Amino acid sequence: MSRSKNPNVPSSKEATVPVRRARGLVTEVVTRLSSDIKKRTIKSGEKLPTEIEIMARFDVSRTVVREAISRLQASELVETRHGIGTFVLEPSATSNFRITDQDLATVDDVIAVLELRISLETEAAGLAAKRRSESHLAAIAATLDSFAQAMAEGADAVPSDFQFHMGVAHATGNPHFADFMTYLGTMLIPRTRINTASQTPGNRRAYLKRVLAEHQSIHKAIREQNPRAASTAMHAHLSNSIERLRRVKIQTQYEGVDLG
Repeated sequence: MSRSKNPNVPSSKEATVPVRRARGLVTEVVTRLSSDIKKRTIKSGEKLPTEIEIMARFDVSRTVVREAISRLQASELVETRHGIGTFVLEPSATSNFRITDQDLATVDDVIAVLELRISLETEAAGLAAKRRSESHLAAIAATLDSFAQAMAEGADAVPSDFQFHMGVAHATGNPHFADFMTYLGTMLIPRTRINTASQTPGNRRAYLKRVLAEHQSIHKAIREQNPRAASTAMHAHLSNSIERLRRVKIQTQYEGVDLG
């Protein structure tokens, strides 16, 4: 005799979806549904497919679907009316670009922001090399000293790291670069979101030494007014950050560590 399935009880498939894989699937579902909404494949006022339909479309669990819907709600793309369904919202006339905590929930999310930063900060470093003043150079150099001091004290050097990138932005002479960096704040530093450095003090120090060396290379190129070298050094720095994150992701997948 077959038993009816309780829709509120996770299926065996849902129970066995690894946390690491599930988080990647949430991002995929959010990306695809957001694209449908922005392209007006699903128009404002229309109802999203049901949880079961989304599960079938993407071959994911109910848990993944519910987390994806929560992210769409946080982005103000949809609203859920209890007992009726989830509906696409009218785009706000005053909606602006923003990155929220919901957008930085996984390693893949942090990597996506780093990819955005590469395009902007590579150009910023080149402009800084062309336009920097002596006061700009002094401000950037001070962040390097502050970084080294924080390392010596066993701190994570996040404030100094952030101020270095702010210093490069200010040196462009274009206030929009600095405005963007100010908007991101210290959340642009990957280790504030994900533990890219090992928990052990020795490994953390080695990690921070590499970051400091990369900052020093950027500063040197800006000081020498070499735009190409400055852009190349910044690109390498942020690309290295992405590679470090990818290694962390692979490691935690094998170890079952929750990146939080």
